[in-house]
Amino acid sequence: MDYVYGPGRNHLFVPGPVNIPEPVIRAMNRNNEDYRSPAVPALTKILLEDIKKIFKTTSGTPFLIPTTGTGAWESALTNTLSPGDRIVTFLIGQFSLLWIDQQRRLKFDVDVVESEWGEGANLSVLASKLSSDGAHTIKAICIVHNETATGVTNNLATVRKLLDEFSHPALLLVDGVSSICALDFRMDEWGVDVALTGSQKALSLPTGMGIVCASPKALEASKTATSVRVFFDWNDYLKFYKLGTYWPYTPSIQLLYGLRAALDLIFEEGLDNVIARHTRLGKGTRLAVEAWGLKNCTQKEEWFSNTVTAVVVPPYIDSTEIVRRAWKRYNLSLGLGLNKVAGKVFRIGHLGNLNELQLLGCLSGVEMILKDVGFPVKLGSGVAAAAAYFQNTVPLIPSRI
Repeated sequence: MDYVYGPGRNHLFVPGPVNIPEPVIRAMNRNNEDYRSPAVPALTKILLEDIKKIFKTTSGTPFLIPTTGTGAWESALTNTLSPGDRIVTFLIGQFSLLWIDQQRRLKFDVDVVESEWGEGANLSVLASKLSSDGAHTIKAICIVHNETATGVTNNLATVRKLLDEFSHPALLLVDGVSSICALDFRMDEWGVDVALTGSQKALSLPTGMGIVCASPKALEASKTATSVRVFFDWNDYLKFYKLGTYWPYTPSIQLLYGLRAALDLIFEEGLDNVIARHTRLGKGTRLAVEAWGLKNCTQKEEWFSNTVTAVVVPPYIDSTEIVRRAWKRYNLSLGLGLNKVAGKVFRIGHLGNLNELQLLGCLSGVEMILKDVGFPVKLGSGVAAAAAYFQNTVPLIPSRI
């Protein structure tokens, strides 16, 4: 029984956790089993090879850790760095802020480059810091690929270009929690040393699995890193990888089978097609926002996110009321504005196993809510703008041709 029942389905449009597709739910609907039996290591071995495909890496080593994105952050930091190491990190929203807090609490020398919320990482400042660091005191660059609080996507290719331009050996650590498997992400091509994501985002699984992928350079750095780590220690995983049993502690059996089903769905659609679908969903949402006469929190087109849109409301409207009314009246879940943008924006998540018709239902609900709270929206305006775009761009479903 639901704690708070509402008829029909809940329309879940927060930027994670996201909708779980039925094949994944069915795959996870199974009893526990002995993870030391031959079956689970055999499943894990194939998963570790297949997970590399969503990072677009052939040389990376993945770790499937029973944790959230926050734990994956800690894994990336503590396995590659030592207390006192200087890192350059970018503050552009709530989740980059939380990662910075973790970096400080882990006793790193944190060099923060701050931007206005709604802007991307200031890479001109990064260029200046790299050019003046002839002694290579900077040990890592930490950057959130897609800042979920503001709907801002950073250009990782440019970050790599700058590191190469100045021949700087700093590690590149990337939070890809709300980007990997939805936005263009190329671990090998962009020279990313540690990339991480969470199961509850574009993979469309329940929360509970932090997925980290480490480059050979990152694995080498882990040999000399002195940060304390126990639960997140890569060396424990690597020891069991060599033994062929893979798990230093008990995994979530159900999540492993769910991950298998989720990857199968992604590979059936084709990863590039998944990314193209998210591009359409992002564009359709932005067209709707424009038709409503509202503004995107993201200040330049180059930073627009295709997994989440943060919508700025007029000063006389509290965006928290929009989110509250969506849930109470229409069984629609939208994302709250967080921290500096609390009460000023609401967020529409459009990532994961989601199609255009589902999104149109969300946009229709948002229009009714805007009308409810006194914003002079013309009902159907945003839906029409998005629908016209989708009608001209949605391809036939390959498996049904």
